[in-house]
Amino acid sequence: MAQNKKVQEEQPEVQVSSFEKFIKKYQKILSWGVICILVIVFGILAINRWVVKPAQEEARGQMFNAEQLFAAGNYEQALNGDGNILGFAQVADQYGAKAGKSLWLYAGISAYNTGDYEAAVSYLKKYNGKDKLLKGRALCCLGDAYVNLDQKDKALGCYKKAAALEENIYRAGYLLKAGMLCEEMGNDAQALKYYKEIETRYPQTMEAYEIQKFISRIENK
Repeated sequence: MAQNKKVQEEQPEVQVSSFEKFIKKYQKILSWGVICILVIVFGILAINRWVVKPAQEEARGQMFNAEQLFAAGNYEQALNGDGNILGFAQVADQYGAKAGKSLWLYAGISAYNTGDYEAAVSYLKKYNGKDKLLKGRALCCLGDAYVNLDQKDKALGCYKKAAALEENIYRAGYLLKAGMLCEEMGNDAQALKYYKEIETRYPQTMEAYEIQKFISRIENK
């Protein structure tokens, strides 16, 4: 028993000794590994500070004039510029995601309002902002673009996703568009569900003022 106890007491020392031997044996390799990790970390921080952030600031600065044109409803110049300033399309080509998530929303809505529905789809599909209100507007505009491209199933999917987002002032509008598209596609039962939801849940909205007309049209068939 005394001998076993002595072995047990010596075991930790053997383990520590083995660990020390391992450290000594691979000390140079471990040191270089730590140095490499530090170089990578500091390299990433330096690139982010001296390259990425300046590029982001430059890209956002280039968007300023286009945003002013967008706010004024001048979608053509907002998208394509006027020869002196960059439009959203040029900013997207030159800077891409560095300009921020809002670029794709601005560019998509501008393209839609100029009648370039394929470009609108391309831009809006890249928008992934977290703001639920803006996300809903982007999905609705994407749905409108799909309608104009005669891709009704995709359009309906966009309207449904927009309506499924958390409560907001535009939800009744998304439901109405979904209902009208369902009706156009021959799915009156689903269209009626959307119209009824507007009637019962959003009676104070603009969409609800004439919703009875849509409901009656289906129920009287």
